[in-house]
Amino acid sequence: MLPPTFETITTALLADHILLVTLNRPDVGNALNTKMGEELRDLFTHYATHPNDLRCVIFTGAGPKIFCGGGDLKQRHGMDTDTWLAQHRIFEQFYWAMIEFPIPIIAAVNGHAFGGGLEMILATDFAYAVPAAKFALTETKIGIMPGGGGTQTLARAIGPRRAKEIIFTAKPFTAAEAHEWGIINRIVAPEALMSECLETAKAIAANAPLAIKQVKKAIHHGLQTDLTRGLWLEIEAYNRLVFTEDRIEGVAAFNEKRTPDFKGR
Repeated sequence: MLPPTFETITTALLADHILLVTLNRPDVGNALNTKMGEELRDLFTHYATHPNDLRCVIFTGAGPKIFCGGGDLKQRHGMDTDTWLAQHRIFEQFYWAMIEFPIPIIAAVNGHAFGGGLEMILATDFAYAVPAAKFALTETKIGIMPGGGGTQTLARAIGPRRAKEIIFTAKPFTAAEAHEWGIINRIVAPEALMSECLETAKAIAANAPLAIKQVKKAIHHGLQTDLTRGLWLEIEAYNRLVFTEDRIEGVAAFNEKRTPDFKGR
């Protein structure tokens, strides 16, 4: 069971089927500490197995300037090896739960995203960002490397050569560059960021939820294999939808010239 409230994140139902998740440590740049890792792991694990009517998640940070500054280095200062590794196992669980989450996640990037913050964005399905946002994977500056999937998700998003340059140099890049390279889908004025994310989330939530889940699974896992196996995976995902009530409802609604009433069955 999820706790009624969290310490480091907030949740709110923005509209039917749409959940807003906000990183809520603005006084420290929404830095990722052990508690936040636990709470994000628990949240995504819970909704993966108990989605109820959830059809889309919008993921953002509190405050006007920083989405997430990465790992909380003040908490990590002086941390012994065993504690560091134990904390990172929690982070691994969270990132993997997010990457494998069956429901679409839209990142509403309200500000800078460094280190683990950028890895959070890369773990979502796509992202909209404000013009002033900057991005970086800075881990090599402190003697480690991306460990929240960044070496894999970034390379898949923008190609290995550019990913190597970003990770090797640890240099920040702009929202315009992130958009050009395919890390974010849109650059949106701060005052319109949430409304545009919500508009997109509503469009997703209006479609058949089982179909959306199967599409996400086919794209995500198909990219891990060769084209032939990816095509077989797509057909397997497709065939599962033929037996659903939503498929019958969708075709009936089209022929009756009405909006379909999908139930996720």
